[in-house]
Amino acid sequence: MANDLAGKIAIITGGAGGIGKALAQEMAERGCRLVLADVNAELLEKTATELRAAGAQLDAKTVDVRDAAQVQELVEGAFHDLGRIDYIFNNAGVNLCAELRDTTLEDWNLLIDVNLRGVVHGVHAAYPIMCKQGFGHIVNTASAAGLVPAAAEGAYAATKHAVVGLSLALQIEAAAFGVKVSVVCPGLVDTPILDSTKYVKFDPDVIKNVAPEKPIPPRKAARRVLRGVERNQFYIVITTTAHVLWRLHRYMPGTSLRIGQIAVRMFRDKRREND
Repeated sequence: MANDLAGKIAIITGGAGGIGKALAQEMAERGCRLVLADVNAELLEKTATELRAAGAQLDAKTVDVRDAAQVQELVEGAFHDLGRIDYIFNNAGVNLCAELRDTTLEDWNLLIDVNLRGVVHGVHAAYPIMCKQGFGHIVNTASAAGLVPAAAEGAYAATKHAVVGLSLALQIEAAAFGVKVSVVCPGLVDTPILDSTKYVKFDPDVIKNVAPEKPIPPRKAARRVLRGVERNQFYIVITTTAHVLWRLHRYMPGTSLRIGQIAVRMFRDKRREND
């Protein structure tokens, strides 16, 4: 992405922490005008204060992406007040580490509502505006789990595969209107989602210890995302392990599935049946 983003407008959901906050920091330093949204009002205000102290121009809105009306108001309000929308990062998300046999319908509903419907609501609100403008870039956050088999994350992976599929269809439809689309598929990034993840019958510290790589810093992840956006990449796959697993699954799917089965056995060795 060009260093000079002066005059550009970006909306970022899940903007109070993690990759969302890191994107805001990187884009603000390049002169972008930001509209940050998050469901955590206290954390959002803290982040907004920090960014403004560093010179960022931004609005902060408490928004629950599960609520279509709130997202619509966020996007339409930004367009009304600022006159354009150059980027929307549909970034809000939640995670669950659980085998499918241990996943409740309440778990499913939360994951679908935030990870999938949250993206749908952002696209539904911003895409028509961008079509009328004749420009804009929609950046949807999925996951490496949206590209490959994901041990003990079946429900989470289902929502992220859906985000990839939505983004693929949107890309081919949006091109005629001058609207660009990217899907971000991170591996392990050192964000609060690692700690806020709900673990069912698994010890989070044990699971983190068997991870194939250390999480990368959010700012590093954000720079990789923005580089991909600048280059108009559709798939923006972050971390070496995510790249390797994605390519392996594309070109050697049988081997990829066997690796997934090994991962399942490793996780089951760490299960806590008494939970």
